[in-house]
Formats: sequence, structure tokens, C-alpha cells
Amino acid sequence: MQNSWLSFLLIFGQIILNLILLLFYFSLFKYLFLIIGSPLFAYLSEKTESIIEGRAYPFSLKQLLKDIARGVRIALRNLLWQTVYTVSILILSFIPLIGWVTPLLALLVECYYLGFSMLDYSCERNKLSTSQSIRFIGAHKGLAIGNGIVFYMMHLIPVLGWLLAPSYAVIAATISLYKAKTDGVLVVQGNTNI
Repeated sequence: MQNSWLSFLLIFGQIILNLILLLFYFSLFKYLFLIIGSPLFAYLSEKTESIIEGRAYPFSLKQLLKDIARGVRIALRNLLWQTVYTVSILILSFIPLIGWVTPLLALLVECYYLGFSMLDYSCERNKLSTSQSIRFIGAHKGLAIGNGIVFYMMHLIPVLGWLLAPSYAVIAATISLYKAKTDGVLVVQGNTNI
């Protein structure tokens, strides 16, 4: 500890580790919120589409429970894959020059998976299986990233942003996929035009 460079590296390493853990906990908190809020988000997505179409969807507890279970599964899947990609990006960050773009890559990965979770509620209601939903959203990454960026940026507004961001993202995702359905990009029978 007498060497100043060694002290500097140890302190710097500790700060970096604390920042990484903070970002991981922040990401984990968002997914926990998505899992807990899954019933509300499934209902909100259904209600948004019913308002757009001008018709009422009859309430079905069985369908709502299916939507909740799928939302939880998708959120856990997305959390796992986001963690895998984020750790990979963290390893890449130690490579000179490439390390400079890794924060942007990490942000895009997080936004993609957050947007993915929001888009899946509409995919499920349109009878896409989980694998079809993954393929469709994977082919339309820009839609998922755009939705996730707005979701992420709204978190910069203290308290109000934290409360409104998920609702706004679900409504925006539902409207986007409704437009895709009417444009023929999303086929309701469970097939996707990719």
C-alpha cells in the first residue's frame, strides 16, 4: 500500500466495481418493477388496444393470468440475456478504443430488452407464441430500442418519471404494434411477416 500507483489502481478498481454494481442493481430494480407490474401492464395494453379499435375486450381472468405469467417469463428471460450481454460488453470495455463505445452499447442493449418487454404484451394478445414474438421483435430491433430509450429517459425525472415510464412505454408499444398489425407487418394468426 506504500506504492502510490498500487493505491490508485485499488481505489479506482473499487470505484469501478461499485459503479458496475449500482448499474446492475438499477437494471435489476427495473425488471423487478416489470415483474410486479405485469398485471397492470397487461391490462393497460389490452385497454389501449380496445380504445383504438373502439371495441371492448371481455375481461377474462384466465387470459389475464396467462398474460401475467408470460410477462414474468419474458422479463426473466430478458434480464438473463441482458446480463450476459452486459458482462460481455464489460469485458470488451478493457480493450483500448473499443472500450470507448461500450457505454453506448450497454445502453442500447438495456433499452432493447426493456422495449422488448413492453412490446411483448401486444404480441401475446395477437396470439404470437414466445418464439414468434422473439423473432418478430428481433427483426424490428429499432422499435424495441426506441421504446426502451423513452422508457429509460423518463427515469431521469425523479418520482413522476419512475411512475409514468412503464405506463407510457406499454401504451406506446401497443400503439406501435397496432400500426404494424394494420400495415400487415404483424399477422394476427400468429405468423409474422419478417
